[in-house]
Amino acid sequence: MNSIAAEDILRRDMVRHGRSLFERALSGGNSGNLSVRLSDGRLLTTPTGRSLGNLHTDALSLLDARGNHLDGPPPTKEVPMHLACYSANADCGAVVHLHSPYATALACLANLDPADCLPPLTPYFVLRIGTLPLAPYRMPGSADIGADLARLLPGRTAVLLANHGSVVCGPSLETAVGNSEEL
Repeated sequence: MNSIAAEDILRRDMVRHGRSLFERALSGGNSGNLSVRLSDGRLLTTPTGRSLGNLHTDALSLLDARGNHLDGPPPTKEVPMHLACYSANADCGAVVHLHSPYATALACLANLDPADCLPPLTPYFVLRIGTLPLAPYRMPGSADIGADLARLLPGRTAVLLANHGSVVCGPSLETAVGNSEEL
């Protein structure tokens, strides 16, 4: 399969998964964002201010491997967070950042263990997520989130952002979405 056909498939997958996550209330309004790494290192991301339920294949943001905007609408302001995920885990092929009600509520609780803020409730949680560290609160879009993820994410699948939501990785978009669903 050539790279153009592969990119078209990934664009359709981003739209399909975004709509599914939105319709199941795993990230409401215009919150949350997705990205996927193309075979040549470029990234497709959801655009800024766009609902995951209202994505279009021809209106996704295309970035180079360093996060420079190449084409499409302006990308999510969380690009530094996505770049940190790809840097922290060499096998990361996709990132899902959601503001799901339960994960966000958990992220707002006081006295969480920052090393592992959710006990292993199911075997699938252990297999897909493992430990879930808590990053300190940062303003959305802050480059400091990237620094936190660089410290917390190596060897892990997910990090909870205090008072914010979750950041979940996977080798593919399908896996990253499945990991997010498990969380």
